[in-house]
Amino acid sequence: MTAAILQARMSSSRLPNKVLLPILGRPMLARQVERIQRAKCVDRLIVATSTGSNDDPIAGLAADLDVSCYRGSLDDVLDRYYQAAKEASADHVIRLTGDCPLADPDLIDRVFEFYLENQFDYASNARVPAFPDGMDVEVFSFKVLGQAWREAVLPSHREHVTFFMIEQPKRFSLGDYNSGPDLSFLRWTVDNREDFDLVRRIYESLYPENPEFTTADILALLDREPALKTLNSKYVRNAGWETAFRKDREWSSKSQCHVRSRTAEPRGPAA
Repeated sequence: MTAAILQARMSSSRLPNKVLLPILGRPMLARQVERIQRAKCVDRLIVATSTGSNDDPIAGLAADLDVSCYRGSLDDVLDRYYQAAKEASADHVIRLTGDCPLADPDLIDRVFEFYLENQFDYASNARVPAFPDGMDVEVFSFKVLGQAWREAVLPSHREHVTFFMIEQPKRFSLGDYNSGPDLSFLRWTVDNREDFDLVRRIYESLYPENPEFTTADILALLDREPALKTLNSKYVRNAGWETAFRKDREWSSKSQCHVRSRTAEPRGPAA
């Protein structure tokens, strides 16, 4: 059984409540769910959010959409994924994030097929960026997810779910899916107001005529209106990772201090 787990929260620091911002009268997250549900490989879609009261609206939206919802730790996203996948009896997990309302169902299917055909432990189109930021798809086995859940200790590994896997290429078989031209300079994720304005304008231009508009349709629109390409171009891909790595350094420093304090020989009374 293949579960697509879509992580979402209300407490984004750069654009709070972004997942519920309206696009053509419906929450952004609902638009993304609509697109993911067209992927043929997905047996079950699960919205994974936190148990915090701030995230009650996300759980409510999932119920309105008749989509499964798992609620777990806010900060330990790895645990949230593991528990959601375990509850669903998933064999394979597709990781998606709630800030990508232009998710491509065909691309999800292609990355999943690539993962299965090559019997990878983990496969994605994100480790070697070639697709627009916001089109990331990661696929991994429940077995590998369980290993990460049991062994990962770094804050970045608990928060970012797959870092533990991709940082061990000798232990896990990793696959990188790439096809077509390099479009990694395009930014279709939503972290800031300009990101949201771009996505909203894409939906307003394409959705009324074709609710199942494709990536090719978006690229054609950007060719017709090239100013859209630069609307959010000042933002850097994966800018939030540095915060996670800073937490790793702080955690490592505290751990080393704790070890030193335990191993230091006791001092005698001053002479």
